[in-house]
Amino acid sequence: MITTNNLGLQFGKRVLYKDVNLKFTPGNCYGIIGANGAGKSTFLKLLSGAIEPTEGTIEITPGERLAVLQQDHYAYDAYEVLRTVIMGHKRLVEIMDEKDALYAKPDFSEEDGMKASELEAEFAELNGWDAESEAARLLNGLGISDDKHSMKMVDLTAKEKVRVLLAQALFGNPDILLLDEPTNHLDVDSINWLENFLANFPNTVIVVSHDRHFLNQVCTYICDVDFGSIKLYAGNYDFWYQSSQLALQMAKDANKKKEEKIKELQTFIARFAANAAKSKQATSRKKLLDKITLDDIQPSSRRYPYIAFTPDREAGNQLLQVEGISKSVDGVQVLNNVSFTLRRGDKVAFVGPNTLGKTMLFKILMGEEEADKGTFKWGVTTTQSYLPTDNSSYFDGVDLNLVDWLRQYSKDPDETFVRGFLGRMLFSGEESQKKAEVLSGGERVRCMLSRMMLSGANVLLLDEPTNHLDLESITSLNNGLIAFKGTLLFASHDHEFVQTIANRIIDITPEGVVDRMTTYDEFLANDAVRQQIAEKYKKAK
Repeated sequence: MITTNNLGLQFGKRVLYKDVNLKFTPGNCYGIIGANGAGKSTFLKLLSGAIEPTEGTIEITPGERLAVLQQDHYAYDAYEVLRTVIMGHKRLVEIMDEKDALYAKPDFSEEDGMKASELEAEFAELNGWDAESEAARLLNGLGISDDKHSMKMVDLTAKEKVRVLLAQALFGNPDILLLDEPTNHLDVDSINWLENFLANFPNTVIVVSHDRHFLNQVCTYICDVDFGSIKLYAGNYDFWYQSSQLALQMAKDANKKKEEKIKELQTFIARFAANAAKSKQATSRKKLLDKITLDDIQPSSRRYPYIAFTPDREAGNQLLQVEGISKSVDGVQVLNNVSFTLRRGDKVAFVGPNTLGKTMLFKILMGEEEADKGTFKWGVTTTQSYLPTDNSSYFDGVDLNLVDWLRQYSKDPDETFVRGFLGRMLFSGEESQKKAEVLSGGERVRCMLSRMMLSGANVLLLDEPTNHLDLESITSLNNGLIAFKGTLLFASHDHEFVQTIANRIIDITPEGVVDRMTTYDEFLANDAVRQQIAEKYKKAK
């Protein structure tokens, strides 16, 4: 168990939080949420001891081991992959090294023998004999195949290193597990494996993530970093979001009877508890939720951007015909005989591990690249707007403030109009005078989305649009695309995003495409398709 007592942290005059009193208990997974800059990752650093609080204390039950997902991807470059995973259990590695040193001594004494015997006993107690097999199991679950277990970390890709470091954090059944964005760079199979692992993990998990589906699957509590404090709520992310929105609605609507809204909240709680995904959590969660009152839920202080795409005209029936497109990059074929027909109202999610292939397809369709073979044709009534994964060309070296930057793409050049539009995207007051070239990744994406909204296009192409966005912006974009009346092509690894928007799934495989008119969950649940995906992932790795 880990507890915080009157915890506070302040940088200069800025107070991140104060008087934080929380208790994290075994058998639960706690999701840390909050706006960008609220201090989510910083809170994990406090719990891990990486930084010291300004006031208050953090207490861990004596004898319990805490494991952290390491963020330095180069720290273990000199070590083999399997060894790196086992290094997640510091004491076990110390014993292994000490044993090896003793047995290697040419003058092995009786005293050395007694010491070795003590070490062997502790080694067995820590399940040391199964360490390599456990490490291998974790690596395999996260998509690192057997042939890479003996490789040096320096020889792995950045995405593979992230997975090894995640296996390191999970290794050895730690009592307390701290994870900062653990789903980054994981494919759908690895995320599913991690979700199942954490659902059955008997100890304490504290996780920061922007993946709403992941938070919904694994969390039993949400820790909301807001109002300069951290408050604990029973339930997963969806429950926190819906109840906070309900509380906000109540705060704005003072004319309605409080009793009616209390009844509405109670009905919502009952429905949530009845639909709890994991049976082993359902009973205890129901008891907690039954105790929630209106005063337990505060409206969030977060700001959500306004994202809405309105086509200037409706497209006709002929939208896009793609015939046999193939493309190689640096001698590697990333698209092979890709063909499909886009219909009006289609919201197509491109899924799977072929990230470069999806990006190249979008660039070809937008005229930024040429196919090696094949053709495509847009309907004459279509207008397209595109959000690329790499938007640096729109910002780097651009000496314009945001008003002038966005004015370039606006049919109405009036400054009042442009400022109003920027304000809806959370660039108000002095924020609108920022230079375009100094924006953060999330701010750049919000500007690019503003540009797309002003275009009035009836076909949108978005390549990993949730990258760099916080949960508030992701939620707003998600809702905006659900409401969009035009046609959509998008690539995303965000499960919730794909599931709630797409009505058609396309997976670009080495042989062509798997194309289904279905939701994402139905697509993944289809045994034949799942088998195709699993085999393809193995080849890709």
